[in-house]
Amino acid sequence: MNIKMSNETVYHPGEIDWAAPGKRQYDVAFHLDSSWGYSLLPVTVINGLKNPGTGKMPPGVAVFGGNHGNEWEGQIAVKRLCSDLDALQLSGRIILIPQLSPSACAANTRLSPLDNVNMNRAFPGNPRGSISYRIAHFVTSHVFPLARIVVDLHSGGVEGGFALCTSIHSVPDPNQYEEMVGAAKLFDTPFVFVYSSDMASGLLSDEAESNGKITIGGEFGFGETVSRIGVRHATEGIKNVLRFYGHLAEPVIKIDNKRAAAPQLVSATDLNAYQPAPQDGIWEPAVDLGDTVAAGTAIGYIHDFSNQAAPPLEIRANTEGILIMMHAPAACARGVTLYVIASPV
Repeated sequence: MNIKMSNETVYHPGEIDWAAPGKRQYDVAFHLDSSWGYSLLPVTVINGLKNPGTGKMPPGVAVFGGNHGNEWEGQIAVKRLCSDLDALQLSGRIILIPQLSPSACAANTRLSPLDNVNMNRAFPGNPRGSISYRIAHFVTSHVFPLARIVVDLHSGGVEGGFALCTSIHSVPDPNQYEEMVGAAKLFDTPFVFVYSSDMASGLLSDEAESNGKITIGGEFGFGETVSRIGVRHATEGIKNVLRFYGHLAEPVIKIDNKRAAAPQLVSATDLNAYQPAPQDGIWEPAVDLGDTVAAGTAIGYIHDFSNQAAPPLEIRANTEGILIMMHAPAACARGVTLYVIASPV
């Protein structure tokens, strides 16, 4: 097995040997825009040494953490697999990138401090753009062509809390959609969340889906903390993907043995499900993530401390369903998403 104990620095994607047998770990150097130097993108490439025994090689898999730098569960899960996965026990090609926006991860911020760009709004990228766009272009032009399965691991950061879930979009191709649902359930989270593709543009998942990839996202924690439960679901979920598609010769496992129910498919594809805060204030939740709420249920209260005599503004559910997302910080600004209610599918 070919394992490098320290990463090999490469200065051009053409220097990466994507087909070399065994495990290789690289730092891909991207020029800084404002000084002499580089931002180093960690990339682990594993080409399994085990014969799959089926006469057919498993599909390529690419897994990303650190699309946003202050979301840690995915970064830890992918980094752990960079060291733990053994090429002798694997078939097929696996590409692992634990910190897709290295500068944002180093700064513990959502945006890259090098160009003030949200990596998850930079796709498909631009080879002549700022550093985030160049990294995104590297992914779309060099990584995506080698993968059929794409996994992009997220958390809520400090913006919002999510009930533990994997996430997908509702894509036009029914076969692609059904396979994405099945792959998302391999992470054994309480929910598989079908979310709106109209909330933002330039997402890694949008680009992968448009290229026909089986694309799974997920929200495995929030608050710039590290959820041990989220890390376990992210880590074992990726391994379940490898088990299911034949990279690992072992059965898919049940990750949460305390929950008998299978993951519940819920959907919020209409923008009306994403409710903005009507005013600035301090947000006090009245229900918990994952709760089933009826229309009219009090979701929480916005307190205006500029008027001590004024009662708080009560925020009520505009529909029934599962509270899949809720604003996490106490301080909320007019226009931020306060909550998302998803409907069971």
